Amino acid sequence: MRLVVEISLYPLKEAYIGPIKDFIERINTYDRITAQTGSTSTVVSGEMNELMQILNKEMQATYAQVGQAIFVCKFLNGDLME
Repeated sequence: MRLVVEISLYPLKEAYIGPIKDFIERINTYDRITAQTGSTSTVVSGEMNELMQILNKEMQATYAQVGQAIFVCKFLNGDLME
């Protein structure tokens, strides 16, 4: 199954831009998923199991880096998209 996820990251610290950029840069290193970054969110898509493993790994890395952070995510079944 193909999955599409829209993600917004809100690090709970004053210097919040760096962790957001780091997260986006790490996501963009995976060639088996696609990522499009907008002004307030990043949309990633790929095979569901693989994408969820990547998000799990990179979200944990963000928490290790900044401590407290909020991820707001929307998940969509990409198989049904035209």
